[in-house]
Amino acid sequence: MTPSAGERSSYLMRAGLVRNVRSGEHLTTFVVSGVATVLVTRLILSLSGYPQIGGKGLHIAHVLPGGLLMLIAISLLLGYVGPVVRPAAATIGGIGFGLFIDEVGKFVTSDNNYFYQPTAAIVYVVFVLIVLGTRFLSTRRPIDPREELANVIDHAVEGVAGGLSRRRRAEASELLRAVPPQVQGRRETRELLAACPADEVELAAPVDAAWQALQRAFERLATHPKAPRIAVAVLVLQVVAALVIAIVVGDGLNHLPVLGVTAGSLLSATFTVRGALALRKGNRARAVRLFLSTSPIRLLHWRNGLSRSPESFLRGIWGRCALQNESSTMSELIGS
Repeated sequence: MTPSAGERSSYLMRAGLVRNVRSGEHLTTFVVSGVATVLVTRLILSLSGYPQIGGKGLHIAHVLPGGLLMLIAISLLLGYVGPVVRPAAATIGGIGFGLFIDEVGKFVTSDNNYFYQPTAAIVYVVFVLIVLGTRFLSTRRPIDPREELANVIDHAVEGVAGGLSRRRRAEASELLRAVPPQVQGRRETRELLAACPADEVELAAPVDAAWQALQRAFERLATHPKAPRIAVAVLVLQVVAALVIAIVVGDGLNHLPVLGVTAGSLLSATFTVRGALALRKGNRARAVRLFLSTSPIRLLHWRNGLSRSPESFLRGIWGRCALQNESSTMSELIGS
């Protein structure tokens, strides 16, 4: 329902907690940066024989540069206004958090054991809770048009001081078009955007560029007539491949992590079959929800590689990349 000009805002909005319409992108950037950092760190340490930086009784753990990177990310968010710094802060903060959480085994054991076996499970649970918790906060109620208007004003904040490029002005204008005319402040916001001077100088934004390239690629993929079949095939292949790799690497079903991956694969297969049936009946929205329900489960598939061989690491990286691809593909199918 569209709010009228005098309608009371929700408690969170009145308290100043207005949601960012791009929070999903920033969360994904943070999580992917963190997961990739954990995998790459473990791979490099494994290949280099776990060297220690320091000497004479000193050891500089990589949790220290991780904390420094998180401090830099927080400083960027606290020191600058507008949406420009958020992609960079999400990337830097994700890398720092990955370096931090990778050493969690040292903090939960009395002997500072980096190779503590449950570390993989702890890392898995932490990232899944971050995803699920943020997703709950951002989707438990629809974005209010007044929140969309606030996001437009957020763009105008940087434009008032330094001007807006054509690209950023187009982004703000697109958000403004989604705000109904009766929302209080819409006309003033449009005038504020128009008053922002033109300036094509932009901070380098590789994360934004990557998101746009990925979106264009999946838009082309989603409009293909065979896109639904391809998406289902990718999901099925993921389930089968994860199960086979887990059994081969884990030396049979007697290994506890393999049993966990097996259970996760079977649960993913259940959601995949139900989603395929819903897609066949023409219920695309339900199919997408069912397909995306496999994402937290599928995160379990890289969990095994965190404490195993470099080959397992590479398999985990492959699985994570495929997860991002399949999730974006499913999201695009709604509008195809």
